[in-house]
Amino acid sequence: MFVEALLSILTLEGLVTILVGVTAGLFIGALPGLTATMALAVLLPFTFTMSPLQGLMALGAVYMGAIYGGAFTAILINTPGTPSSIATTFDGFPMARQGRAYEALAAATIASVVGGIVGVAFLLLLAPPLARLAVVFGPAEMFWVAMLGLTLVASLAGGSLLKGLMGGCIGILLSTIGVSPIGGETRFIFDFPPLQGGIVLIVALIGLFVVPELLSMAAQGHGSLKESNKLEGGALASIRKMGRHIFLRPTNLIRSCLIGQIIAIIPGAGGNVTSLVAYNEAKRFSSDPSSFGKGNVDGVIASESSNNVMVAGSMVPLLTLGIPGAPPDAIILGVLLMHGLRPGLDLFTETGVLTNGFILSMGFAAIMLLPVGLLGGRLIHRVVIKTPFYFLLPTIAMVTILGTYALRNSLLDVGIMLILGVAGYFLRLIGIHAAPIVLGMILGGIAEQGYVQTMLAAVVDPIPWLRLVDNTLSKVLAVLVLISAATALLPGWLARKGLLEKAGSEEETS
Repeated sequence: MFVEALLSILTLEGLVTILVGVTAGLFIGALPGLTATMALAVLLPFTFTMSPLQGLMALGAVYMGAIYGGAFTAILINTPGTPSSIATTFDGFPMARQGRAYEALAAATIASVVGGIVGVAFLLLLAPPLARLAVVFGPAEMFWVAMLGLTLVASLAGGSLLKGLMGGCIGILLSTIGVSPIGGETRFIFDFPPLQGGIVLIVALIGLFVVPELLSMAAQGHGSLKESNKLEGGALASIRKMGRHIFLRPTNLIRSCLIGQIIAIIPGAGGNVTSLVAYNEAKRFSSDPSSFGKGNVDGVIASESSNNVMVAGSMVPLLTLGIPGAPPDAIILGVLLMHGLRPGLDLFTETGVLTNGFILSMGFAAIMLLPVGLLGGRLIHRVVIKTPFYFLLPTIAMVTILGTYALRNSLLDVGIMLILGVAGYFLRLIGIHAAPIVLGMILGGIAEQGYVQTMLAAVVDPIPWLRLVDNTLSKVLAVLVLISAATALLPGWLARKGLLEKAGSEEETS
């Protein structure tokens, strides 16, 4: 069955479908506002005339390419092309400003290829047991997962825990605008009914990341990027350098892939949470954590490897339980049902050739990221570098406005994006960065929904909040939250202790 599935995709038609899908997904993912979900939704009508396998191959290739494509704008213009690329901006853009843009692109490409292949391998070998683990995650467990993610604000705060917490709280408040996910009541709409839909995450991403950078470029009167450093051998030297860095020190890559796979099987977590957690752990275990956020390539590697593992990893609950692990998976589920294929054990036994062929095609799509990404990355990089900023700035502004409007054909989204962007610019001036705000937006809704559902289920319990630690997995996650919070606070405490000791010794000397 496995060999038959492999032969079914190793045809000219199959390989061309994967190549075209990866290329299309890459360029769609690189455009701010056009997410992987939108890319799959646009492609969906074209799959109606295809065979089931070819349609799924096209969707899988576009999905893989779009998630990776978000790294291009994240690195070159500090704009996450997709929510999964949020963490890539933290070190990718500083590398670009230092003239190391192609090194960052090469590292992102290699890490994405490895992450995609690892995700496919996990899916082929471990789908059933991983699916059983996904079922265990109920509302209480999702609450603790969200709280675990919120402990990352210390790492994303840019040196000030207080400002990081302020940013996280702003993000959580933004996530509460609109209709409550559980009770259905409207909150913080200020008698303006269009706000009932809330603030779309990608709108906030564009506003908080793109607009402040455009305003900075306009204020400085020049672009942010430098010409790439002239390495002997040019682009090939950058690729070899990054390849050696990744494979001679593989610990970060392996850890990020494992984190990506574990989080990917949790329905609703998504690549944005995956990349942020992997980035935080790369920083935590680094011998030089202070270099993160200033152009450390390990941050790019952690983010891109983990979010590309998520592409295949999120298929675990989809193919085995029929539960979409991420928003784009819902479209793939629709294609499966449209062709009369129902997720579950029968999908692997009765239609094993189709299922395994689809999974293997994602592996080939990951491999094709290497040539397509390196060639496309060099082209996009040269365009961004060579274009004068007085052309580049309005072009980026126009693309971001069009991308924001295209999300829901809404001028309100454009207005929200501009308001958040101006606010983000001034917040950045006082040291409150966009990353904790976005983290609060992503995890605030997850935490609220998990907590409220748990409390509703425990309404007859004598002590309702004990339902949050009702089982072993909840207790383990709660302990991990405490450990993560403690390790986040420890460096600051040690720094203060060191300063106090130094001050005391100086007083004794005087």
